[in-house]
Amino acid sequence: MKSKLGLASILFIGATLILKVSGLLRDMVIAYYFGDSYIADAYLAAFIIPNMLILFMQNGMKNALVPSYIDAKDEKRGKSHLGQVFKGTAGLALVFSILGMLLAPLMIRLFYPDFSEPATEIATWVTVIFFSCIAFVGMNSVLEAFFDAENRFALSIVSQIIVILSSILGAFLFANQIGAYSLAFGYLAGTIFSLIFKSFIVIPQRALSLKQKMDWPEVRKFYWVFLPVGLTVAVGQVNLMVGSIFASYQGEGAVTYINYAKNLVHMPQGIFGVTIATIIFPMLSKAITTNDTGQFKKGIEKGLTTMYLVLLPAIIGMMLLMPNLIELFYERGAFNNSATAATSQVAYFYFGSVLFFSLNNIINKGFYTMKKGHLILMISLGSILLNIVFNFIFAEWLGYLGIPLAASLMALFYTGACLIVFVKLVGGLDFKYITIDYAKITAAALVMSGAVLGLQQGIGNLPNLVQIILVAIVGAAAFAGTAFLLKADAFLFLLNQVRRRKKKGGAS
Repeated sequence: MKSKLGLASILFIGATLILKVSGLLRDMVIAYYFGDSYIADAYLAAFIIPNMLILFMQNGMKNALVPSYIDAKDEKRGKSHLGQVFKGTAGLALVFSILGMLLAPLMIRLFYPDFSEPATEIATWVTVIFFSCIAFVGMNSVLEAFFDAENRFALSIVSQIIVILSSILGAFLFANQIGAYSLAFGYLAGTIFSLIFKSFIVIPQRALSLKQKMDWPEVRKFYWVFLPVGLTVAVGQVNLMVGSIFASYQGEGAVTYINYAKNLVHMPQGIFGVTIATIIFPMLSKAITTNDTGQFKKGIEKGLTTMYLVLLPAIIGMMLLMPNLIELFYERGAFNNSATAATSQVAYFYFGSVLFFSLNNIINKGFYTMKKGHLILMISLGSILLNIVFNFIFAEWLGYLGIPLAASLMALFYTGACLIVFVKLVGGLDFKYITIDYAKITAAALVMSGAVLGLQQGIGNLPNLVQIILVAIVGAAAFAGTAFLLKADAFLFLLNQVRRRKKKGGAS
């Protein structure tokens, strides 16, 4: 069982890496064709609105369905439960899809009143196209959650890669003819292809049953758990939209800088943060099912230290290399040197949000496992008000640079509030263990930073890619060596896991 979970974890990490690379390629395509123009602003701003529902379905479903499906499977009714949720979600998604398409013109003019008329028209029709995807996204989200519950993490990621690659292909084929609409239509095609892909896996296995009548009490019971979880995810997108709205008042290009910087800086969170949180989720669910409180708390503690171990050096490394990375990935086509400089400045202020939201992923998984998602929702609703206040203050003071700063400060307060509530809920965590390991990891990151800064003094004239590779090698070696010498528990834990897998591989 452990070897299967290990293999699933490795496949998931690989698939997640491909997914994030695909997302980066999509942003590079947008930057190449549209640069930091009003077209890019309109497309990126419009995508945020339907994306609230997309993530509401995808992440909310995973956090709610994984524990409920595991419980139903233990009771020998997993197929029936999955079928009920699938049908209920398909109907709900269709309603959302129709309402979104009808209300798109009103939403764009309400949220982005400072857009020019051409930008407003593009944003409106892009929103309509994306809302037409919601019906397919709903069905996809149920099947992706099912794959996660079965520890087949890579399959759900592959289906998302299909969607992104379809968007990229749409731009390559039709960007010169229909502009930003090519990406939106590509996304729509991708959601349909993704559903077909998953159907070819699920239907032969007869993993869900659609023949039985709707069991409304069961569906209502599931959605009482799902709604606060999904709304919590939507709150995160609301906070992103708040930033986008404030950016729309900062002139042409500001929305684009915010989006490119956010997506690039948050890559470590998407690759490592979500991966670690997703992998431990079934373990936490099992611990709760067996009433093993000690193992549950230990899983949370190990998740927090492992997350910090992986994220901190990745974040610092990106910070030291940010101008090089922006230039390497984006500076071509319509994206010029001034856009690179502006995006780099924005990116520095996003690092706090990456670290704090990644750590909070672990805490939130604990809430969801205990089916206490409504508590996070209440904290999240408060974060919207806090984010608006921070954006108002810092955007007035620093312009569009204040928007990522507001996001980082909001993430700090949000994570702190979630941690306080969670600790009270579970009766405490071993903060002495967490603090000592965090101190060792921080010391290793400081040694890494010194080594990288010293190296950069001598390689400034080398090509961008060569600089990035050399910094990555030296930085990783300095961090790993120091973490080993300091005996950071999270590092030794990962090292032991690698050694065990190598022994098992050699024995086989």
